[in-house]
Amino acid sequence: MPRKNPYAKPDHFTRAAKDAGFPARSVFKLEEIDRRTRLLRGGMRVLDLGAAPGSWSKYAAQKIGASGRLLAVDLDPLATALPPNAEYLQGDALSLSNDDLARFAPYDVVLSDMAPRTTGNRISDQVRSFELFMRALAVADRLGGRGGSFVGKIFMSDELPAARIELRRLYESERLIRPEGTRSISMEIFALGGGKRE
Repeated sequence: MPRKNPYAKPDHFTRAAKDAGFPARSVFKLEEIDRRTRLLRGGMRVLDLGAAPGSWSKYAAQKIGASGRLLAVDLDPLATALPPNAEYLQGDALSLSNDDLARFAPYDVVLSDMAPRTTGNRISDQVRSFELFMRALAVADRLGGRGGSFVGKIFMSDELPAARIELRRLYESERLIRPEGTRSISMEIFALGGGKRE
């Protein structure tokens, strides 16, 4: 008998996101992180790495207002329209050689809700998540402004301490948040850096 996909059935977060005009339930994770850390404010410049389907970009663009600027980057097209203060770039969000990523740099906030396409092999998925996180952090290091913040998804694993060490090297503060909207079976957690050093 095939295993049931726990992600197939919409839960109340999924339905609430659709009702609010967001393509995915992940918007509530960023909303909680923002509420708990006061991450996003009017006039900020934000880079959203791996932005599809677009919930994080849409939420962040609303929070930074008309005077802010957001660049959403993904290999896949977005499933939602963005407001005029935001632009979408179809391309490799993790390419340090992609000068287009610097369109609104230096960024006050760099976001990454990226996760690997899971294989079912827990160890392999954890390693690939760590690699994605570290590459996103490298982009934030290059394009983030002094005093800025980083939020990145990472799977809980033996590699998590190494990711936290690198965050502490680059940022004045570091913390982990597991938002209420995270499914109970999920390995994901969000690692945050605040007060970017030089």
